[in-house]
Amino acid sequence: EMINANEENQKMFIDGYLQEGLKLDYWWMDAGWYPNESGWTNTGTWEVDTTRFPNQLRAITDYGRSKDVKSIVWFEVERVTPGTWLYDNHPEWLLGDTEWKLLNLGDSDARDWLIEHVDNLINEQGIDLYRVHFNIDPLVFWRGNDLENRQGITEIKYVMGFLGYWDELRQRYSDMLIDTCASGGRRNDLEALRRAVLLLRSYLILEPTAQQNHTYGIASWIPFYGTGINAFDAYTFRSQMCVHSTACYDMRNPEQDFEELRQRYAEWCFVSPYSLGDYYPLTPYNSTNDVWMAWQFDRQELGEGVIQVFRRPDSVYESARFRLQGLIAEATYTLNNFDQLDEVEMTGRELMESGLLVSITEQPGSAIISYKLES
Repeated sequence: EMINANEENQKMFIDGYLQEGLKLDYWWMDAGWYPNESGWTNTGTWEVDTTRFPNQLRAITDYGRSKDVKSIVWFEVERVTPGTWLYDNHPEWLLGDTEWKLLNLGDSDARDWLIEHVDNLINEQGIDLYRVHFNIDPLVFWRGNDLENRQGITEIKYVMGFLGYWDELRQRYSDMLIDTCASGGRRNDLEALRRAVLLLRSYLILEPTAQQNHTYGIASWIPFYGTGINAFDAYTFRSQMCVHSTACYDMRNPEQDFEELRQRYAEWCFVSPYSLGDYYPLTPYNSTNDVWMAWQFDRQELGEGVIQVFRRPDSVYESARFRLQGLIAEATYTLNNFDQLDEVEMTGRELMESGLLVSITEQPGSAIISYKLES
């Protein structure tokens, strides 16, 4: 969160990444950039805290763009808490009889105000990607606003208003992405994902086995997703690696092994585009630590792909064989293991029928193997 953030340290972090050769696509400014007396959860006044940011967020977003780094800024406009502008000035727009309240997006006046207000912030602060958060269970608020024989009406109007709000922002900013996050990894229904991407697929981040399982499962359903990444060692970093990676490194610490991180970053730059291809799980799903897990991403239109393999810490096996999928049986493929120097040639039939033998002596250990169709 950004409780202790200010213009100086935000610029310092941007410079830190770039000076270490770690190219940022976006600089992410999360919860707490607005006035809040009781912490980042004190939401409902959507103005920049000029005590910490006297030159507004625009000073940071302009600084980033001068270095070819765009900006992500966090919002949670639906939850309204005491002592904020919305709470004090527009109680008629709020649902609930509890301390925390819900901004009723089914109310056209509330929704119209929100559209214009957020539009102004996006424009004035130079925001490139709108991050949506949602940390309140809405059902009790919806039901509490309906008579017994009208249950569901407030919910229907709310959801229609919520989607209409996003649609209007997307119409006004056609090149702007929306990031959907609701207490980490929720609200990933089809209507939301038609309009947004999920840059943080779950709050259970960083732990290797959980990260492998997240990728294994979510890749079957959603082509673009992200997670936090904070590792330097190959096994943990590769476990966290997915299409979008959010770097969680403390750039104030010069003792970190940035040379190792640059190598891992180069691997991610290579692998990430393949994650948008066809996905094939190569092992069963398993949450225990005495197994291997592997999957394949195939870009058929390129004749290329990658295999990601993990030997978990309690596995006694040093080798495993994986039958690849989606290849051309009669074709020849060149394979390159990132941790070995020699290339190997195999036919598609061999890879799909006999399988690819992978040996990993480290415990835990990992492998990334790329393949390319020979012309």
